Amino acid sequence: MFEFSELLLFASAGLLLNIAPGPDMVYCATRSVGQGKAAGVVSALGIGGGGLVHTAMAALGLSAILMYSSTAFQVIKLAGAAYLVYIGVRMIVGKRKATATNKLPDAGLLRIFRQGVVTNVLNPKVALFFLSFLPQFVHPERGSVAVQIIVLGMIFNFTGTTVNVLVGLLFGYVGGWLETKPAFWKVQRWVTGSIFVALGASLALPDRR
Repeated sequence: MFEFSELLLFASAGLLLNIAPGPDMVYCATRSVGQGKAAGVVSALGIGGGGLVHTAMAALGLSAILMYSSTAFQVIKLAGAAYLVYIGVRMIVGKRKATATNKLPDAGLLRIFRQGVVTNVLNPKVALFFLSFLPQFVHPERGSVAVQIIVLGMIFNFTGTTVNVLVGLLFGYVGGWLETKPAFWKVQRWVTGSIFVALGASLALPDRR
């Protein structure tokens, strides 16, 4: 179904995209700074649970679209590549609005987990990202689109959850120190934004197959 080189490319791209600072990462960092490492880790696991929901929804939706029209599926892939470029540009030129020092009300670990799931599931930007990124590596001629999306989604979700767990642990130790280093966040934003732009542009090239 997948060639090893393709899975390696997807896993590498997913890891790079998952280290981009965003609401999920900030939520894990904030919980860790406010309530300790355990809260940050549980937040990451909750967000990972939400990612599984998005994977299932993307698998069902994209399979239905392909059954209706292969042309529509290709249009979605091109639109998705353009969206990745848009995300990257916004990340480069935008300003950082959220920080891990924005205190959240204390909550129990179970509630924190549920909040992570619900926040991720109800975020339309996450759903749009899944529909933009995952189809770029799907080959309908190689078998079930739904199965391919689920496999890719699981890989992406695993790397994302791992990154967020590490963020929760890291900010439990040095979160306050990182918040005093604006240059760190500026460089990270530029690097990850550039990755989004380069990835989206390369995926849109007609000779990538």
